[in-house]
Amino acid sequence: MAYEYDPQNIFARILRGEIPCSKVLETEHSLAFRDINPQAPTHVLVIPKGPYVNYDHFAAEASEAEIVDFVRAVGQVARELGCAQAAGGNGYRILSNAGPDAHQEVPHLHVHLFAGRFLGRMIRVPD
Repeated sequence: MAYEYDPQNIFARILRGEIPCSKVLETEHSLAFRDINPQAPTHVLVIPKGPYVNYDHFAAEASEAEIVDFVRAVGQVARELGCAQAAGGNGYRILSNAGPDAHQEVPHLHVHLFAGRFLGRMIRVPD
């Protein structure tokens, strides 16, 4: 299946400056900002600036520079917010939904970074 990117999705609009965000980090290829509906004391979204629908789309089509920048941006956010153990924190969780079965709400690759409290174990949703 080919990926169809919707340039009117909310993250594309944030990248174009049409919608404001609470920026945490911006690099050449990535943007990190606070979630407007946080699910933990620290809840940041990290997105690539390129038009990628989900992680497998990104992994297949992004340049090496985009991939390296994005992965490093996630780690940098964790360190700068003090939740990475290397920065004295107690850890964090990253999550990326892909497709309808995963309940992906915005068709632009994004990684949620959650921290700031004990997050518990991963929960198995009953079939």
